[in-house]
Amino acid sequence: MARQFTQEELEPALVPADERLTSRALLSATIGNILEFYDFGTYSFFAIQIGQAFFPARDPFASLMLSLATFGAGFVTRPIGAIVLGSYSDRVGRRPAMTASFAMMSAAILVLAVTPSYETIGIAAPSLAIFARLLQGFALGGEVGPTTAYLMESAPAQARGLAVSFQPASQQIAATAGALVGEILSLTMTSEALNAYGWRIALLLGAGTLPFGLWLRSALPETLHRPEVPPPVVQPVRRSPAARRIMSLGFVILASCTIITYVTGYMTTYALNTLQVSAPLAFATPLVSNTVGIAAALLGGWLADRLGRRHIMIWPQITALLMTYPVFLWIAESRSALALLGGLGALTLIGTIPYSVFYVSMTEGLPKNIRGSAFATIYAFAIAIFGGTAQPVVAWLIHATGNALAPAWYMLAASAAGLCAMLMMPETAPPKLQSVANK
Repeated sequence: MARQFTQEELEPALVPADERLTSRALLSATIGNILEFYDFGTYSFFAIQIGQAFFPARDPFASLMLSLATFGAGFVTRPIGAIVLGSYSDRVGRRPAMTASFAMMSAAILVLAVTPSYETIGIAAPSLAIFARLLQGFALGGEVGPTTAYLMESAPAQARGLAVSFQPASQQIAATAGALVGEILSLTMTSEALNAYGWRIALLLGAGTLPFGLWLRSALPETLHRPEVPPPVVQPVRRSPAARRIMSLGFVILASCTIITYVTGYMTTYALNTLQVSAPLAFATPLVSNTVGIAAALLGGWLADRLGRRHIMIWPQITALLMTYPVFLWIAESRSALALLGGLGALTLIGTIPYSVFYVSMTEGLPKNIRGSAFATIYAFAIAIFGGTAQPVVAWLIHATGNALAPAWYMLAASAAGLCAMLMMPETAPPKLQSVANK
């Protein structure tokens, strides 16, 4: 530890003007994250239309499964991007890693948006689609770790929870933006036009943000060499039992969060295919739930800065676990707008809080010299294994059982696993917050 401390003392610190998280820095990091997750998530909202364009088949279910499998291909390269760009952020800096990931993401979404259909260029169409998803996965794999580390390192100790909560909140904002675009397109275009080119418009909106995003991130102050005053309470040495324990628990919690997030993201397709509701109502479902999720993520960070980390993870998680089955039962039986929008919105409100708090707890618990790469790698493997398979698994469960409650079964198992890991996570809040949390 002494050797590590001496090395950090020799590194240059930021100038005094950069010692606090400025509004511009927070906005730049958050907007870049929003744009990237919009690009990646928009695919899931238009899985049916993209399947028809690139993977035509006589059986609509087969076309959908091929489209979802290509969506899952984007998770295969996430661990590689996490290792490469995460390590780069720990060696060179957070800003260059975030800028590189954003540039690659924008290029990939542009390729996907302009690739002609299978009817026009044959097998080259799905090949280019898969390539674009692989590049997207690599870029996004290296986005989350450096951005989360940057938000935590930039913030004053008493505001780390709120600052880091902008990471999950920005993902919800991106999902909301994608759902809003889908809702507008579904209301203003005919079904034929939406299937033919409407989804391309949604993707091109994301690709058009490249110059703006690069400009924002190029102006970010670097935080890698900034001394943390006061330092995080939990400071395990790299590869120590404490570090391995936090990383193992973090993997389980992130896997739980991933399953719940992507099952919730599947609700548009679920509402259309399984519940057979109207397209405007189907696209409104994630729009409402994700809007609620933005407020819930920020609320979780705000509460964590006042009451500590563990309690704000555990109790909302228990509540969400108890709510899941009744909410899906209500949705499946009534198939009404109130059930879809109100039930899923309430579940998202409670269920987002613990995972938002986890982001800051995990980041505080990792050593600084591996913070970007470790968080990115754990996140990427959890996403690759469980995010890439969540929607195909749910689609298969519904198809095989004919039971509309199949998504609830998967979410219940994920929530229970996440709760067990949260119970074993250490408290990482500053000492003053720990005394409040223990009262």
